[in-house]
Amino acid sequence: MVRNEYLIREMLIEDVPEVVKIEREQFSDPWPESLFYDDIRSGDSYPLVVQINNKIIGFAVLWVAVDEGHLTNIAVAKKYQRKSVARELLSYILRLAAGMKLALIVLEVRSSNSPAISLYESFGFEPLAIRKRYYQHPIEDALIMRKVLSDK
Repeated sequence: MVRNEYLIREMLIEDVPEVVKIEREQFSDPWPESLFYDDIRSGDSYPLVVQINNKIIGFAVLWVAVDEGHLTNIAVAKKYQRKSVARELLSYILRLAAGMKLALIVLEVRSSNSPAISLYESFGFEPLAIRKRYYQHPIEDALIMRKVLSDK
């Protein structure tokens, strides 16, 4: 899908090295490379990348269990932040989830990550709970957020 110059598509095996670079640039507790390969192979995972001019600039991973989605990871390369890339990607994920008839999506976000929390709230995500000491480097609580998609 192309929106505002960005192409959002399924993550491929050959994308993983670039995805891992973004992951390591953005997170102090980055996922190991092997998890991205596992997500690509899994039938319950929907790993996506955003690219512009054949360059990967962001990614997201949505896990699905029955009728619930878990947005496990979303990141945009520093150079492309504040250019609506994450907004486009999150919008795409919500359309994908609606097409799968998911009832809700949950996610965890660092309690101090105000820009991400604001983005999620702008899409209708609401705080659900606090997961104490969820992040390790540095140690920090996670805010669990949820967006209800349907009243099944």
